[in-house]
Amino acid sequence: MILIADGGSTKTNWCQLSEEGQRVYFNTQGYNPDFVDTAFIVASLDKDLPDDMNRAEVREIYFYGAGVSSAAKAETIAAALRQTFPNAARVEVTEDLLAAARALLGREAGFAAILGTGTNSCLYDGEKITYNVDSLGYFLGDEGSGSYLGKRLLRDYLRGLLPEGLGEALQAEYHVGTRNEIIDKLYNQPLPNRYLASFAKFCYDHNNVSYCRQIVLEAFEAFFQNLVLHYPDYQKYTFNCIGSVGYNFRDALTQVANSHGMEVGKILRSPIDDLVSYHEG
Repeated sequence: MILIADGGSTKTNWCQLSEEGQRVYFNTQGYNPDFVDTAFIVASLDKDLPDDMNRAEVREIYFYGAGVSSAAKAETIAAALRQTFPNAARVEVTEDLLAAARALLGREAGFAAILGTGTNSCLYDGEKITYNVDSLGYFLGDEGSGSYLGKRLLRDYLRGLLPEGLGEALQAEYHVGTRNEIIDKLYNQPLPNRYLASFAKFCYDHNNVSYCRQIVLEAFEAFFQNLVLHYPDYQKYTFNCIGSVGYNFRDALTQVANSHGMEVGKILRSPIDDLVSYHEG
């Protein structure tokens, strides 16, 4: 049995692939090694893996994860996988950006991006990533991401800059609390990037409000200005993207991409189906 995982910061999508080619899908928490350790991952897997899974039958694991930026970060996840699946002879942990490229482009060259809780992007030659403009994470960058939208929304909320009625709607729907409670969640509680990204749904649910539409357009414009436009000859590539933010706001994303001379190719919510097909091929 083979396990293939697409691990974001918020959620991990898994596929259990049998020798006969049967696919079984399930989800667990996200395991970004910038925010969680091996013990956390082991405990989460023990709780969230399907009850009927025979862990002893797992022979190969291919895990693509957010935050896997070094061998040490990869080992944080790999150690948890080896502990959870002791009979797995092959455990590969690599960055989620490669998963996006493989799912979007297969074995063809091109441009691939992630727009979810965080952002990332690259040029891909059909086998490996050849060029990457660093997104720098939610503190310094991640333009266009869910955390970027959440940061803008909360900032305007706390400064009283939201249009009339929108702040009340945010408080009623998300119970955001006081300034001190928000600051505590951002600076003292775990997974602040996930907390920020949770507010992207508010923009989607209130897309009829011009303010929400505008901050989404501005977030994508910042993504292009600070990342995409710095790729050599970027206009010769189609824009291909994976992630809930890119997918849910794909009309706005297409508008911004086209304004910069890029045609849009695939925009997918999740790479898991195409990623499994890649490994089957």
